[in-house]
Amino acid sequence: MVNDRPERPDRLARPLTSEAPVPSPPSPPFAESVPSGRAALSALPVLFAEEGRVRAFAAVALGAGSAAQVAAAAGLSVRDASAALRRLREQGVVTSGGDGELVVAHDRFRELAREARGTEPATGDPGVEDDRAGMIVRTFVKDGRLVRLPARWTRKKVVLRHIAEQTFVPGAEYPERTVDEKLRAWCDEGDVDHVTLRRHLVDLGHLRRSGGTYWRPALSDRAGTA
Repeated sequence: MVNDRPERPDRLARPLTSEAPVPSPPSPPFAESVPSGRAALSALPVLFAEEGRVRAFAAVALGAGSAAQVAAAAGLSVRDASAALRRLREQGVVTSGGDGELVVAHDRFRELAREARGTEPATGDPGVEDDRAGMIVRTFVKDGRLVRLPARWTRKKVVLRHIAEQTFVPGAEYPERTVDEKLRAWCDEGDVDHVTLRRHLVDLGHLRRSGGTYWRPALSDRAGTA
């Protein structure tokens, strides 16, 4: 039976030699398709929602340099490991090192980190600043009620400044009871209580207090306040 197919070993050898990198194809074919910007950021949760890709990525991060090694380390079939690696390459988070071994594309994650930081409101143009501030306020304030405070500190400061400007007259004095009443109106049916809101306004310098009296300082008096 061996002599009936004398050419079979050679036919197998040729594809294995020429297609050995197929499970881990070089990165250039995918370079142009790697998403960027917010599309890339939103694609990552989808990418890592599949367990096989997570296991394949972890295997590469721990030193597996080929599809076969990834399959063995991740407990996947070679076929499943190759499919997972293909998707990881398409998103640019796995690539080939100088020696052809699979490596994590750390530069890609640094790029995505810069993209994420770039979503913060930029400074410079007052008109752009006002537009972005208005958008932030409309997101977290509905019908004169504070829905919730933003998690990002830069956005939180925008919302708190808006509440202070809409609630208190600069220089006017308010007893604590009046301050609480005004802030309760903002907090009605929201996730933030008026005491927390008052504390934030004081911490940021939007309100000052002496004893039981509060007042909102003029802008010139707030210079240098966080």
